Formats: sequence, C-alpha cells, structure tokens
Amino acid sequence: MLLMGMLLVLAAHGQVATISGTITDKVTKETLPYVSVSVVGGVVGTGTSANEDGKYEIKLPTGYTKLRFSYIGYLSFDVDITSRENQTINVELDVDPAMMEEVVVVGRRGRYRNRDNPAVQLIRKVIEHKAENRMDGQEYVQYEQYEKISLALSNLSDKFRNRRIFRNYQFLFEEQDTTAIGGKNMLPAYMHEKLSQVYFRKNPYKKKQYVTAEKRAEFDEKFIDNEGLNDYFNRLYEDIDIYDSNISLVTNLFLSPTAATSPTFYKFFITDTIKTEQPWLIELSFVPRNRTDMLFSGKLYITHDGKYAVKRAELSVSDEINLNFVRGMESTLTYRADGEGRYYLDRSELAMEFALTNRGGGMYGKRTVDYNSYRVGVAQPDSIYAGPAEEIAYEEGKRFEEDFWTAARHIPLENRELNIYKNVDTLQTIPSFRRFMDITTLLLAGYKSFGPVEVGPVNTFYSFNPVEGFRLRVGGRTTPDFSKRFYAETYAAYGFRDEKWKYFLSGTYSFNNKSIYNFPQHYLRVSYQKDTKIPGQELQFVQEDNFLLSFKRGDNHRWLYNDIYRVEYQHELNNHFSYGVDFTKWRQLPAGILSYQHADGAGNLINHPELNTTEVTVRLRYAPYEQFYQSKLYRVPIENKYPIFSLNYTAGLKGVLDGEYDYHKVAGGIFKRVYLSQLGYADVNVEGTYIFGNGLPFPVLTIHRANQTYAYQLNSYNLMNFLEFVSDHHAGVNVQYYMNGFLFNKIPLLKRLKLREVFSFKGIWGGLRDENNPAYNGQVFRFQQNEDGVPISYTLHREPYIEASAGVANIFKLFRVDLVKRFTYLDNPDVPEWGVRARFKFDF
Repeated sequence: MLLMGMLLVLAAHGQVATISGTITDKVTKETLPYVSVSVVGGVVGTGTSANEDGKYEIKLPTGYTKLRFSYIGYLSFDVDITSRENQTINVELDVDPAMMEEVVVVGRRGRYRNRDNPAVQLIRKVIEHKAENRMDGQEYVQYEQYEKISLALSNLSDKFRNRRIFRNYQFLFEEQDTTAIGGKNMLPAYMHEKLSQVYFRKNPYKKKQYVTAEKRAEFDEKFIDNEGLNDYFNRLYEDIDIYDSNISLVTNLFLSPTAATSPTFYKFFITDTIKTEQPWLIELSFVPRNRTDMLFSGKLYITHDGKYAVKRAELSVSDEINLNFVRGMESTLTYRADGEGRYYLDRSELAMEFALTNRGGGMYGKRTVDYNSYRVGVAQPDSIYAGPAEEIAYEEGKRFEEDFWTAARHIPLENRELNIYKNVDTLQTIPSFRRFMDITTLLLAGYKSFGPVEVGPVNTFYSFNPVEGFRLRVGGRTTPDFSKRFYAETYAAYGFRDEKWKYFLSGTYSFNNKSIYNFPQHYLRVSYQKDTKIPGQELQFVQEDNFLLSFKRGDNHRWLYNDIYRVEYQHELNNHFSYGVDFTKWRQLPAGILSYQHADGAGNLINHPELNTTEVTVRLRYAPYEQFYQSKLYRVPIENKYPIFSLNYTAGLKGVLDGEYDYHKVAGGIFKRVYLSQLGYADVNVEGTYIFGNGLPFPVLTIHRANQTYAYQLNSYNLMNFLEFVSDHHAGVNVQYYMNGFLFNKIPLLKRLKLREVFSFKGIWGGLRDENNPAYNGQVFRFQQNEDGVPISYTLHREPYIEASAGVANIFKLFRVDLVKRFTYLDNPDVPEWGVRARFKFDF
C-alpha cells in the first residue's frame, strides 16, 4: 500500500484522437445495440462495442486507417479513416440474408425483456452446464502454472519524461501505443514471476499449489515490505473463474455473468457467430442493467456443440461504477479443449490502470497466468494434498538465473518487461529516487531510516493530555542492517505539566534469522515500559499518544502511571496458526483524578496508592489464508473471506513478584468478512470474556473500550465514556456493513459523487458478579465518581449497551463520516445520545 501511495502521487497529461458515432439499420433506421467495432489489422484490445443505444467511441491507433463494424445478422462494413482529427462517423448496416436464414436476431424493436429472449435462453444453458465445464467437475486434475505480474508508472507525459531528474535515465522508460491502457510513456516499477505445480482433488476438496521457482524485482526493505506488497497486488489481481457466481476484483465482489441471478442484473445480446472455429462459437455480449452497479461489460464466446462451454471471455468495467482509483480494466480468459472435448483455462490476463484522477499519470499493472501440462484423473497420495494451500517447494534463498527462466516461461516477456529487474535495481541507485522514497516513507509510515537504526514514529513526537500537558517524545529502533537476530527499540517522553519522564526499552531475539516484523514471526522479547495510559484503552493500528487522538470530548482526567515488565514469546507457523506466552508484572499508579479506594467496616475510605498484578498469558490465533501488508508499525490486514479465530487465557498469580490477586481470564473472538454480492459486504466481529475470581477490583476486570475522540474507531464504542462500564463476563458483537453505493448509485445527484453507504451496530451483553461489585462487596475498589459524588462507572446490569450508526463513505475517495446514536443507558451522567465521527479510509 505504501508503494501504491507513492506511485499514485505522480501526474501527467495525455490525449488521443477518437472516432465516434451512431450505428443504425439501413432500412428501418433503428439503432443497433452492441455492434462490434474493431481496428482492421489492430491488436487484441483495440476494439470496442456500441452501447445499448447504438452509440460507439473508439481510439484509433497511429498507423491504422480502417474500422470494421460487425453484427450478427448484418453484413460487415468497413470505413476508411482519412483524417487523424477527432470526428463523428455514423454507420448504417445492411441485413445479411444468408445469416438471417440461420439465426434469429432480436433487434431493438421494443423494450428489453428476458422472456422469449434467445440470448437469455443461451446464458441459462451456460449456467445449467457450469458444473461439467469447470475444473471442479473432475475428480482429479493437475497442471503446471506460470504467472507474472508487472507494474509501471503510466500515462506519463513527454514533459514529465524529459524532466532534468530523468535526463540520464531515459533507458528506464518504455513507449507503447497511445491508445492502449497506460498511455504512451511508461516507467516499469515492479515485476514478479512464479512457476508452480498445482494438484486438485474434488473429494475431499483440496487445491494444493507447490511453488517451484520464483523471481521478483525487490525494493529496499527499509522502504517496502516486499512480501506484503506481493500479497497486496495478488489480492488486487486475483484469479478470475468465469464460472464463479461472484468474481473478486480489487477487493470488491462483482456478480459474474454466469451467476444464476445474472439475467436479473445483466442484459444479454447474441451479437455474432464465429464459423471459422470448430465447434462454432456464439458471441454473447452483456452489459449491466444499471451501469453504476458492480457488474462487468463484455463478451462470452460459447461453443455451439450442446456443451455450452465458454471458449473465451472478455471483461471490462464501466467508468460509472462506484470503484475508486481504477481508470481502466481489461480481462481476457481463453480456454483450450482436450481430446475428450472438455475445456480448461489456457490463459488469463488482467490489466488495470490505477490513478488518483481521470487524467494524468497513474500506475498500470498486468497479471498473466498461463496453464500447461493438464492431466486429468490421476490420483496422488494424500500427502501431496496435505498442508497449506500454497507451499514453497524450493530451497529458501535460492536464486533462479535468467537461463532457467528463459526455458521455464510459458510465454516470453513483453518488451516493457525485458529489463525491468535490472532497471528497478538501477532506479534504486539514483539518489533523487532514494530521497523521494525516504521522504514518502517518513510521511506515510512515520520512520526515518539511518541505516542500522530508524527514528520515529513522527506522529507521536508531540501530543498533549490533561495529566502530562504538553508531551514531547522521541524514539527509534534498530533495523536488519544492525542485526538480523537482535532488535532493540526505545523511546523517551517528557510531560511538561507533571514534570515526569516516561520511557520504554525492549530487546528482541529472532529465532529464525528473519526480521521480527516479517511473517512468520518467531522471537523472544524482554521489555520495560514506564508511561501513562487511559484505563481500558487498547487501540489498533494507532499509537495512544498519536497527536490526532489528543483532541477528546468530555471528562478525560483519569489516567494511570504504569510500570510494566514483560517477557513475550511469539511463534507463527506457516499455516497461519500462532501461539504466544507472556509473563507480565504490572504496577499501576492512579494519575489525574483517578482514585483506588475501598471502604472499611466503619465506612471510611482507604486509599490505595498503587495496584500490583503478575500475570501469565497464553495466546492462540488461527487466521487461515491471512494476508497483510507489514507497515513500520502494524500489520495492515488485506481482508478476505476467511475467518480469524483468537483465544487467550490469563492467570493472575498472587504472591508472585508482588502480585495481589488470583484470577483466571478467558477471552475469545471470531472475525469474518461476509460478502453479499451486489449488496456489498459486512465485517462481523464477535467476542466474549469470562473472568474467574472473587474480590477483584475494577482495574483487573474488563473495562470496555470507549472512545472520547472525534475519530470513528472500529473496535471501540464511540459514544461510551472512558471507564463507564466494567464487567467480569460479557459477549459483544460489532457489525460494519458497507453497501458500496448500492442505494446512492440509484440517486442521480449522488451517483456522480460516488458516495457509499455504511452502517454499523455494536452491542455488549454482560454483567458483574456480586463478589466483584463494589455495591455488594465493600472490600473491592469503589467505582469512579464525578465531583458531585455521582458514580460515572457502571455494570451492564439492566440491559445491553447498544449503539449504531449510519454514515457516508468515500467522501473525496478517502473519508467516512458517521452519525452515531446511543440507544441505552442514556440516564448515565454526561453521556451523548448523538455524535458525529469521522475516519480516514483508503479503499477501492
């Protein structure tokens, strides 16, 4: 994501000549929908189709002078282009009597409908025969797979190319036809090739991929997480199976034209027959009924042999759909028949251009996957199918030289790809490019590298809060340039109001000779932290002393001074199961107006200057097929359809290193993204905790995550006050539902803005047993009170805590704003019933 952010900031301009017009029946003068318009002699991808109103527009490549118009039931018609200027050419087509004897053409002689429509009948036949025409219809399949993905800065102007900075580096640029996706000038930036052997078994289902060779252009690890970058691009450029009901593309789901419900959302037209191939092919064109829905436009070429197999598929997306940063997309799937008439995917190509705006520079990427050496019906031992879905089958660190790849590639590299490995290495030696990467990494990731050490994160250098006042912090850590086994991290902070120093120091030893930030992690860490904290706050993907989180609403004067000694062991396995063991000694001292008090037998309040706990925690986590980008601070998840399970057990040890309490805490959670096809998707998170133990004070119990900032926090309760609810058992649910513009796209005024609807629901059900409740047990710390002596901390005794929100996302493509409503416990003091919260969200 960091590299994509760097690449999308470049901008330039380009313009080409276009030919446009309207196509009609020569006799009836009615417009003809979806007529094929191609450049005679042009390469694949330079053609287009008229829309449902018979209007077309095509960019004419340099060096070509003839356009061909073809439509089933009509004679093809060629037009000579004598001028390179933009121009309008209207075309009239004659009916082909010979073709009319063989097929029935349904012209635009009335309103489109599914009933008695031969095109709809044809796609229903394709749907009916899907099972027998896809790989899943076979018991066993194995094949060799070669894939490559390349990316380049695209649509660069001559002015940009001729800048002084590139004067001595013109060899880095590649030229291509101006009409192709990506424009005239391109600057290759990334390349990845992979050779695999794949085994498929139908029952029990398993698809196993053994990666036998791999090669990629790598960036300096201090700037870019190459593994995460590879996962991120593979998530954007996923495999396309035309027979799937939903096709994932740039992290969104598109309804497939072969889905059972496709006639409800698509219009289908028989637009041609191909007699030059055996068996004959029927060209079936399709477009969305609503051009703003997440749907494809394109063509299917279907075998006319009673099997109704797809021989070729061409897919594209409309500019009108609610998709961010995608300026162009083309995908082509070709299938090959075996000796028994079954069709297997032969090659898949997916090309996309990303850009911040509709004009200027962007980033062009293309993924090509080629399949070879199919074998059907060959059963392999169970051991072949065992283990994770993808497994590296070559020695770690092995380099495959160019001679190997020349022989192993199924298809040769394109011209712009030939020198990309060398050029990326060269690019990183240019001082100005390294400065650009350095500055961008500092701005986006928060760290400035100085070789063996890096300083940051910058967003914590300055913050403020009621306890510390103005707070300055500086910190840093070592990098793999210092050592690949040992890592140190530290920071120091000073509060000018409390006049106290805070600091952190840790040392980590890596057991697998890998960076502790890379997957799979296997390390032992020892740390000490002396710092402030808001009770109950555990934030994700952000530092608590982030400057932007300094702005808070309401009462924010109850804090802690913490002394935390911790030993952590973390071990991740290749199948994304991980376990860890922590030993923690925690000394808490109340800060601000926070107080630790309990009543004696006479009703007098006894102050406790501190609280000491000693804990051992065992952490289990399983995230099958998890993908993420490792930033400098956190792992940023690349969400997919697979669930994530977590289970933690914590034991409090009384009498060990000053520990004051015995208790047992069990906490578990499940996260799952649920895709709802045209209706968007929902992120569902269910969690629960149960704490065993008697006479436990509230700092040891669950203090539910509250949010008093003005930012919308996904995993906190945005209208709950700090320290408002305490429990020793609870269950919670958090649903974030993203409709991706399904409703707004139907409103003309809003669809141009490409806004998206988002809804949320959060609830907690739980309570506090009498033995841990200060209302019934005077020996535990009493709940917090305000200056009037009114309690501000409560149990979930009457009903669940519930809040929900409705919001608008994709504002300027980057922001989400929610109107949040709180439904329960409205009589608690100083609680808001309504609130407006905002969030930064980069999404396609």
